[in-house]
Amino acid sequence: MSWQQVYDPMGSMVLSTLLAAIPVVVMLVGLGFLHMKAHVAAAAGLTAALVIAIFAFGMPAGMAARAAWLGALTGLLPIGWIVLNIIFLHQLTERNGSFKVLQDSIAGVTEDRRLQLLLIAFSFGAFFEGAAGFGTPVAVTAAMLIGLGFSPLAASGLSLIANTAPVAYGALGTPILTLAKVHGYDVMAISAMVGRQLPFFSLLVPFWLIWAFAGRRGMLQIWPAILVTGVAFAVPQFIVSNYIGPELVDVISAGVSMLALALFLRVWKPAQIWTSVVPRGHEADAGSAAPAAPRTVHPTGDVLRAWMPWVLLAVFVFLWGLPPVKNWLNGLFAPNYPITGLHNLIERVPPVVPQVTKEGAVYAFTLLSATGTAILVAAIIGGLLARYNPIELVRTYGATFWKVRFSLLTIALMLALGTLTRYSGLDTTLGLAFAASGAFYPFFGTLMGWLGVALTGSDTASNVLFGGMQKVAAGQLGLPVNLMGAANSSGGVMGKMIDAQSIVVASTATGWLNKEGEILRYVFFHSLALAALVGILVTLQAYVFPFTAMVVK
Repeated sequence: MSWQQVYDPMGSMVLSTLLAAIPVVVMLVGLGFLHMKAHVAAAAGLTAALVIAIFAFGMPAGMAARAAWLGALTGLLPIGWIVLNIIFLHQLTERNGSFKVLQDSIAGVTEDRRLQLLLIAFSFGAFFEGAAGFGTPVAVTAAMLIGLGFSPLAASGLSLIANTAPVAYGALGTPILTLAKVHGYDVMAISAMVGRQLPFFSLLVPFWLIWAFAGRRGMLQIWPAILVTGVAFAVPQFIVSNYIGPELVDVISAGVSMLALALFLRVWKPAQIWTSVVPRGHEADAGSAAPAAPRTVHPTGDVLRAWMPWVLLAVFVFLWGLPPVKNWLNGLFAPNYPITGLHNLIERVPPVVPQVTKEGAVYAFTLLSATGTAILVAAIIGGLLARYNPIELVRTYGATFWKVRFSLLTIALMLALGTLTRYSGLDTTLGLAFAASGAFYPFFGTLMGWLGVALTGSDTASNVLFGGMQKVAAGQLGLPVNLMGAANSSGGVMGKMIDAQSIVVASTATGWLNKEGEILRYVFFHSLALAALVGILVTLQAYVFPFTAMVVK
C-alpha cells in the first residue's frame, strides 16, 4: 500500500519543524560538541530519524527501514567506493616514494604554502569536481595536501572550503542537468543563471581560502596571484555556462585557472615565502603535520613517473565521466534493483509538488561506470607501471580497506540518515519552514539549497529535493522561477563543506580519523557566511537588479 508524506504532523509547523530537525541536530551535536566517533554520531542520528519518521510522521516502519538500507547502499557505491580507491592510490605512491618526488616538483613551482593551496585545493580540485564530483575532489586534494606536509586540519578543512564554487557544475554538469530534467526547467536558462551567481564567488573563494589559512595580512601579500586564479576561473565559468552549457564549465575553468596561475608564477614571486602548514589561530588543534623534508631536485624522468598515477587518475576520471563512455559501460553491466516495499509506494504531495508524485526507490549497481572504478583502474595501471607486482597490489588494497573500514561504515550510516529524511519528508518539512518567509524568500530559499546539500551531501540531491518547491514558491511570490531554481543550486554549493559525507571523506583522506568534529567546527562558520552572501546576491537579483534574472534567448 502507498503512503503519502505528511509535512505538518503536529498541526503546528513550528513543532513539526523542530521535530524534523532533531536527527540532524543529534548527529551534529554528537560530532561537534560531544566528540563522538563519526560512526557513533551517525548511528545516533539515524536512530533518532527512524523514531521520528515512524512515530511522529507516520511512516510505515518497513518503509523507513528500507529507505535507510537504500541510503546505506548508496553510501558504499558510489561514495565509499571513491574513498577506498583514492586512498589505495595514495598508499601506493607513498610506499614507493613517488609522492615525495611529487611534493618536491610542486615545491619547484612554488614553495609558498598559500600558492600551493591555490594550485591544488582550488584549481586542481575544481578539475576533479568538474570531471567526477561526489567526493572525488576533496579526497584527492586532501590526500595531496597531507602528503605535502600540511597539517590535517589545513588539508581537510581547506580542501572543503575550496570545493564550493565549482560544485554546481560538478560531474559534467550533473546537478544542473538533473534540476532541469526532474523539475522542468530550461537547461540553458538555469545554467546561465547559476553562471551569473557563482562567478562572484569563484573570485571571492580563493581570497577567502587564503584568509582562512594565513589571515588577512598573509592574504594581502599574495593578492595578485589570488586575483589571477579567481579571474581565470570566474570568466570562463561565466562564458561557458551562459553560451555553451553546463557540462564542461568546471573542466574548462579549472584548466584555464591552473595554467594562468602556473604562468603567472614564472614572472611573479611573493616578497615573503609562507612556510607554515597550520591555519592561523589553530596552532594548538590542527593535528600533527608531517615533518618537512628538505627539497630535492629530481631528474625529469623521476618527476614524470611521480606524476604518472595522478595524470592517469585525471584522464580516467574524465573519460569515465563522458556520457558516451558512461552509457557504454552501463550497457555492459548496470543492473537496477527496485527496493521492494518502497519503490513507487511513497507519494509527495502539494505544496511541495504541483500534484501527487510517486517516489522511485531503485538502487543502480553501476559498478563499471562508477567514478571509483576509474580511480581503481588508474591506481592498478599506475601501480604496475611503478613495478608493483600483483600480490603487492592486493596486499596494499587489503591494508587500505582495513584502514578506512570505519569511514566506510560512517558514510553508509550518514547516507542512510539522509535518504530516510528524504523519503519520510523530514527534510521537506524543514524546507517548508524556509518557504514561509514571504518577501525574504530569495534569501531563505537560497539557504534551503544550502540545507539540502548539508543534509544529503549532494547538490544534485538537493536540486531533486527542493527544485520543485523553489518553482512553486517563486510562482506564488511573483519571482523568476529560474532565479530561485538557480539559487537552490548556488546556495547548495556552500553546504558542501559541512555535509557529513564530505567531512568523513576529508578526515579519511588525511588519516585524521575520529576528528570529524574538529573539522566541522572549523568549516561551519565559513559555510554559513558564504551561503548568506549567496542569499544576499540572489535577493539583489530579485529586487534590485532584476535584469540579471532575465531568461537567455
